[in-house]
Amino acid sequence: MATTPATVTVIGGVDTHKHTHYAAAVDDQGRLLGHKEFPATDHGYQALLDWLRTRGQVHTIGVESTGSFGAALARALTSAGENVVEVNRPNRLARRMDGKSDRLDAEQIARAVLGRTSTATPKAKSGIVEVIRTLRVTRSSAVKARTQAFNTLFGVMIGAPSPLREELVVLTKRTLVNRCLRLRPETDDLITLVDDSDRLLMAGVKTALRDLARRWKALDDEVKTLNNQLEALVRAAAPDLVELHGVGVEIAGQFLVTAGDNADRIRNEAAFAKLCGVAPQPASSGRTTGRHRLSRAGDRAANSALYIVTIVRMRHHPRHASTSSAAPTRA
Repeated sequence: MATTPATVTVIGGVDTHKHTHYAAAVDDQGRLLGHKEFPATDHGYQALLDWLRTRGQVHTIGVESTGSFGAALARALTSAGENVVEVNRPNRLARRMDGKSDRLDAEQIARAVLGRTSTATPKAKSGIVEVIRTLRVTRSSAVKARTQAFNTLFGVMIGAPSPLREELVVLTKRTLVNRCLRLRPETDDLITLVDDSDRLLMAGVKTALRDLARRWKALDDEVKTLNNQLEALVRAAAPDLVELHGVGVEIAGQFLVTAGDNADRIRNEAAFAKLCGVAPQPASSGRTTGRHRLSRAGDRAANSALYIVTIVRMRHHPRHASTSSAAPTRA
């Protein structure tokens, strides 16, 4: 009897890119049903899903890079009621044997889902935690830029003409920035001083220091605004978490980002420990048995957050209840 599409179980795989996504479909026996490219737009996402559904009954769809190029597609497929699995690590052996192309990558993604070598549920990226993650990324960038601006300002100040350098070098960081904000170059049209090298140098250095101080001040205000926004959002998202001993707004924000909006994808405490890189892993070999080590995988930022919480709690733990004075080993 002929097999109809309605009776075929379809496993999808999608290789994601900036402008296009390439999809492949296999059945539950691993047979390739087809492959096709779609634009990375809302219309393209719907067309991709419709195409998969014409192959048969869609069971699961594997999507590559659900945290970047595949984020919008994963949201669209989940909203349509499909079961989406995150696939981020390609089969390197298959690539070495068969080569690499979008079609082959999409097919390998589908086969990774079929073989259950990829089973992770992607983060929803559609709620308050995604907003927190976005603001944290923005703040991190602003903090780095602020540090770079001050380092540049300090370098320019150190090489400034002696009278100006002697005035500024004794000032503390924020006082130095505020003083540089008040610098008044002789003129903003430096070309008019080209025949007087001393005046030109002084005016040029003052201009540079003033502009760098303005940049630092703008970035500092941006960081303060982001800190206030993040504190309000984190306290609204997880008020009980922030109240735990050793867990502040920064640590709580990191835990929220690690778990995602759909925290139910983390099945139990052991799964969370593995995600944070603090789960024990077997490390036995030969006649050496029963040996374990901490996992070196997982979210390293979450691992750092757990380490900080542990250190804080150890420092404030009553002496009579302490079992060890040694600091915990960081994964």
